Amino acid sequence: MITSEIGILISIIVYMVSIIGIGFYFAKRSNTTGDFYLGGRKLGPFVTAMSAEASDMSSYLLMGVPGLAYLTGLCDAFWTVVGLAIGTYVNWLIVAKRLRRYTVICGNSITIPDFFANRYRDKKVLKFISAILIIIFFVPYTASGFAACGKLFNSLFGVNYLTAMIISAIIIVAYTTLGGFLAASTSDFIQSIIMTIALAIVLIYGIISVGGMDEIISSVKDIPGFIDFNATYDAENNIASPYGIITIFSTLSWGLGYFGMPHILLRFMAIEDAEKIKLSRRIASVWVVISMAVAVFIGIMGVSMSAHGIVGEFGSFDPETIIVQISHVLSTHGIFFALLAGVILAGILASTMSTADSQLLAASSSVSENLLEGVLGLNISEKTKMIVARGAVICISIIAMFLAVDPNNSVFQIVSFAWAGFGATFGPVMLFALFWKRSNKYGAISGMLAGAIMIFVWKFAIRPIGGVWDIYELLPSFIVASVFIVVVSLLTKAPEQNIIDEFESIKKTK
Repeated sequence: MITSEIGILISIIVYMVSIIGIGFYFAKRSNTTGDFYLGGRKLGPFVTAMSAEASDMSSYLLMGVPGLAYLTGLCDAFWTVVGLAIGTYVNWLIVAKRLRRYTVICGNSITIPDFFANRYRDKKVLKFISAILIIIFFVPYTASGFAACGKLFNSLFGVNYLTAMIISAIIIVAYTTLGGFLAASTSDFIQSIIMTIALAIVLIYGIISVGGMDEIISSVKDIPGFIDFNATYDAENNIASPYGIITIFSTLSWGLGYFGMPHILLRFMAIEDAEKIKLSRRIASVWVVISMAVAVFIGIMGVSMSAHGIVGEFGSFDPETIIVQISHVLSTHGIFFALLAGVILAGILASTMSTADSQLLAASSSVSENLLEGVLGLNISEKTKMIVARGAVICISIIAMFLAVDPNNSVFQIVSFAWAGFGATFGPVMLFALFWKRSNKYGAISGMLAGAIMIFVWKFAIRPIGGVWDIYELLPSFIVASVFIVVVSLLTKAPEQNIIDEFESIKKTK
């Protein structure tokens, strides 16, 4: 093994051992399912902010977004990032504090299905549908994270993709199963720091290696549509493809997804003090804007590095591994730089693990808390519930590993579909549950089902038609779900007075 690989391996091993150590540390503090899934609502503002955004940013921050910018240029990645930045801020601004208060008053809910069921006084149907949809969309989402880890080690060390993917999954499962929500949140906080360092190192090295910012701009300015805001680069035909206003609004709709992301919403529910959410919002928003802007620029910078022969030629490698390619080149400059390259690659692992652990917890809670106990009504002890909770994490991980066996699946595309699924099924219901007292369980159920069905219909039947129909499935599905919630709620019986009183009491809660 050469010096560069040794340095990289040292950094990655230190990182992985540290993360597993966090799992062992918090294992003794997760004695109940409330601790395991929500950390006893003890998160501080910094951990809340950074763990929420680390669990959000998944592998698309260091693989998906740079890969998209490298392949198609500024436009598509830019409008996606703008939508996500707006969605992040608005979600923190209008949802976070109200959800934190509501979930305490409303039956002390510890999962999103719990909240919906308690909010609308429907203990079976809403819990069942919510839990099933979480499993449907989180399993492939988690699989994309496992796949990203497999791609990383395969492209770097030549390790068999399947072997690398399975080992990575086992590590994620280990610390999540041991420490639950507190382990996941604390590790996410640390992982967000590693992701930040990784982005900074890649950015600085890339700019220096090509000779400065002017050289980067010079390398891409003549590529058709590459640095436009209303066109993308079509590499296959070497032309600029139009990016119209409909497509821009479609891409901006990524921001709607935040209102329905269980693994992010759980952080709002877990903060120790609702009044500290304002600080968390500021921290989270600033970090998201800067990190995503840097990720887009790294993709553009990668084209310049390809043109200068620093990394492989354009089209000679998977665009989603551009940061891996840059790290590999950096590692050849000596042991110190190899260690830095290892930090970068640990950042990619961090971006993946920080999302996968949160997704596993949310999915397993759907099985143990919502399906077995909530829907089936099994009366089991707290100790048995903890065993079931950890077992659910393992079972869901195994299914996700089976889905991740194909290394050719695009991380960005899988995340895109799962994101749309949660945004359309839970987003409208969450907003109406928090802000419209006239909404009822019938509206919530119909909206959730309409959103889920429309995601599949639009993705596989309508969007392939192309033209004006080529819209990101989240936007039309979100609208359809909202319409169903409003119409069905108005056509059916109004909520009972105690539900209205509970809704009104949230305004008075400090």
